[in-house]
Amino acid sequence: MKDVSSDNRLAVCERKDQNLKRMACSFVIVAAMLWGTIGIFGKKLNQFGFGTEQIVFIRAMGASITLILFTLTKNTSLFRIKPRDSIYFVGTGIFSFVFFNWCYFIAINKTSLSVAAILLYTAPAIVMVLSAILFKEKMTKKKIISLVLTFAGCIFVTAFVQETGQNITIGGILAGLGSGLGYALYSIFGRYALKKYNSITVTLYTFVFASVSLIPFADIKKMISLFSNINALYYAVALGIIATVLPFLLYTKGLSYLETSKASIIATLEPIVATIIGVILYNEPLTLFKILGISLVIYAVSFIREKGEGTQN
Repeated sequence: MKDVSSDNRLAVCERKDQNLKRMACSFVIVAAMLWGTIGIFGKKLNQFGFGTEQIVFIRAMGASITLILFTLTKNTSLFRIKPRDSIYFVGTGIFSFVFFNWCYFIAINKTSLSVAAILLYTAPAIVMVLSAILFKEKMTKKKIISLVLTFAGCIFVTAFVQETGQNITIGGILAGLGSGLGYALYSIFGRYALKKYNSITVTLYTFVFASVSLIPFADIKKMISLFSNINALYYAVALGIIATVLPFLLYTKGLSYLETSKASIIATLEPIVATIIGVILYNEPLTLFKILGISLVIYAVSFIREKGEGTQN
């Protein structure tokens, strides 16, 4: 006879798994929306006199302090890691967070908020390539088409933006592409780390390692003097919590239940948010070419998210 109870348990497990994946998608979507606000705080701090390295340091240190206090009240066992696993956090904290932030803020200042965000989101395509190399994932037709569409969208957004009078430099475009590489590395190193540690632990040590590595470059004495302007302190706290701690916790939690490439692709919502902010707050032009480029990126995301070969197996 057929074991009905076993079928019921299987059905319950499948429903639970589907609910977790839906919840994980929501986490990543909210994370992407919060990340889309980075430019607001970064531009303001730059106006107050903070350099790129100082802004990245503020972001990392603010997040570290917040997460340390949170972990002390929640569960101190989350602090425990094995020394040999530090390589994961060197990856997420230095190779990813520090590098991509440094490149991203340079791109924002040398291009525009929306252009920098679009270039940052070459990351999903990079994740696909790295996943094929490191995890032996098959490069399917959907992945290749999505890859081509993403880069085509970026070309439309950047190559024709000069017509609007915006000062876009080659250095700014290269910095934007560098931010995409750094961002992609978080998903790769984060996937390895999540096999052993809680998402809070992974996020915490990402920022601790990032903060320590930035101390020699941050010119802390000058940075402290700049905080004499109380408004700068407000924006620094907002950058650390709203645009850093919350989205990284949500994204890292989402990685626990989603395929690496899928999480990275879903997060492509960020440049849309950044573009809207750029248009509304900074009067950045929304040209036909920019709309076309953004549309191509969005189509690439929807194309790869279709159930089937586009996800990571």
